[in-house]
Amino acid sequence: MAALATGGATPSDGATSFQRKVPASSRLAAIAGTRPSVRHGQLLLSSGLPSLDCVLGGGLAVGTLLLIEEDKYGIYSNLLFKYFLAEGIVCGHNLFVASAKEDPADILKELPAPLFDDVHKNQVDEKETAIKSKQESQESMKIAWRYQNLPKMEVSPAASARFGHYYDVSKTVSPELLKSIKWHRFFLPEEMSLHPEIKTCNMTCGYTRLLQSIQRIIYQEGFDGSYPQKKQKNILRIGIQSLGSVLWGDDICCADNPEDIYSLTKFLYVLRGLLRMSLSACIITVPAHLIQNKAIMERVTNLSDTVVGLESFIGSERETNPLYKDYQGLIHVHQIPRLNSLICDVSGTKDLAFRLKRKLFTIERLHLPPDLSDTVSRSSKQDLAESTKLLSSGCGAMAIGKKHLDF
Repeated sequence: MAALATGGATPSDGATSFQRKVPASSRLAAIAGTRPSVRHGQLLLSSGLPSLDCVLGGGLAVGTLLLIEEDKYGIYSNLLFKYFLAEGIVCGHNLFVASAKEDPADILKELPAPLFDDVHKNQVDEKETAIKSKQESQESMKIAWRYQNLPKMEVSPAASARFGHYYDVSKTVSPELLKSIKWHRFFLPEEMSLHPEIKTCNMTCGYTRLLQSIQRIIYQEGFDGSYPQKKQKNILRIGIQSLGSVLWGDDICCADNPEDIYSLTKFLYVLRGLLRMSLSACIITVPAHLIQNKAIMERVTNLSDTVVGLESFIGSERETNPLYKDYQGLIHVHQIPRLNSLICDVSGTKDLAFRLKRKLFTIERLHLPPDLSDTVSRSSKQDLAESTKLLSSGCGAMAIGKKHLDF
């Protein structure tokens, strides 16, 4: 009777009468390119950058929104945007690409090429490890003992991760791979020419048309989680480029008191509702440095799930600063969602920087070398001491202090 009550096998079958009930999340894990989180049970997908997945607690949860605050020239934020879409192509996910300045077809043609050859990746890792060990051996005699006890710096924080893929930014994805996936486009100039201008609920026409397109794809293509899917389950990756810019018909980047001050926040509110009820994930890039009213940016942050800001060194004093010679900019994790828990899953460090190598784009812990070489002049050390004062509060954990130690 116990075996029948618990749904287990009888003792005559050679098994115990009690069996562990299979959770529902294990069935969701069958979707390609996803895995359930061991922390909060939500289904995760990769952002396309394994090091970013490590920072965000394992990846992006399905049904959430990732907001990228663009760097000043939009170079590296556009690269993260392409990584997200490229990962969807490799995993066989459906794509929805929306833009107001670039044709979505041209965006897909410029996606980085995946590195399927594991031997090539192992050779790259071995080469970087050899260079790192050589540098450590050269500096072991001139670095202070307290620095030797610090955790070792990783060339790639997620080099050992098996979730997500690696991409070569020097090459573009092959046309054959693009033809193997299903994608949808939204190019604002085309939409405005095909449909009359409409404006509802104090929302600009571009935002209204975009919400209608996303809603139609979710319902018609079977991504609505409220109803059982008749075909095999898949993920819809939504990418929206430079939302909030003037090209979208919004004026939040032009005035302190814009006419449609709540247009963008209403769009995000409705979009999150669509994401929560569907098997989809969205990435949005926003020119936060152009939004003059900071209260608007705070509302945008509160209406997003994950918020990551990029600070490029191009055109700033840090570009020529010897402390940052190995990096191209800083990355700030402003917000991580709290899913099925009271606290969010954050990485072990807040000092993060990104580096663009010849082929790879990685996020690493910010490591400020103590530069204790005898060949460095006293004037250079004075410059280093002054440059440490330029560190922000989030990236100055290794340079806090009023005096520069001179060994």
